[in-house]
Amino acid sequence: MGFYDQSFTHLKSSLQNHILWITLNNPEQSNAISLEMVSSLTQVLKHADFDPAVRVIVLSGEGANFCAGGDVKAMQERTGMFAGESNELRMRYMHGIQQIPKHIEDLSKPVIAMVNGAAIGAGCDLAMMCDLRIGTEKAKFGETFVKLGLVPGDGGSFFLQRVIGYSKAMQMSLTGDVVSGAAALQWGLLNYFVPEADLQAETQKLAERIASNAPIAVQMTKKTMKMAYLNDLNTVLDVSAAYQGISQRTTDHFEALHAMKQKTTPDYQGR
Repeated sequence: MGFYDQSFTHLKSSLQNHILWITLNNPEQSNAISLEMVSSLTQVLKHADFDPAVRVIVLSGEGANFCAGGDVKAMQERTGMFAGESNELRMRYMHGIQQIPKHIEDLSKPVIAMVNGAAIGAGCDLAMMCDLRIGTEKAKFGETFVKLGLVPGDGGSFFLQRVIGYSKAMQMSLTGDVVSGAAALQWGLLNYFVPEADLQAETQKLAERIASNAPIAVQMTKKTMKMAYLNDLNTVLDVSAAYQGISQRTTDHFEALHAMKQKTTPDYQGR
């Protein structure tokens, strides 16, 4: 049994043709994030980033929803990640759910969110942490923390505005309004909008297009893009020169040149 075939609490994973499919698996609570899910997800992501067999990661939710965010029942009962008083809660956030954005932000492998339903609160933030998002008319995004008298504790204020811009992110955050369907595409919450029946197949095609490119170049390109929105030009230029120097001496680069000359499909090995 491979690493991804083992049993994870509130999570399923499967590796197929360089694509790692990760499914949030807590459908009875609309895939609400639990401490167990945090542990499972961070464990799988950490392993995948160092696994050369993984070139693209797809994140989705089991059942009708992508992720409902926090477990409201646990909030009411002050259990799980919502146990304790203020300072204990602060520490639980730092050592719990905040590990998800830290792990995702550190990933070199591209991550696609396959939004098969509602992505609400921390679920919306989780989708925004991914590099690309594909969804259907059933996709719904809501930064709804204010509706529960809360603020985004998982880094949502960082990610949302970097995806859709400051003004729209502020609108979603202050109103708690839900954006769904085709409007999510117009707002930039989705990169791709497809028929519900085609979601799995279209996500597969997208993941395969990315996985078919030279993996070292893809990973370094992602890292460069991440750095570009956080740093000044000179820093980005320095890093870009280093990454280009590395990639330009990979076996895959010369394979691409050979394939272009011979008009064949390159066979990338990640070297």
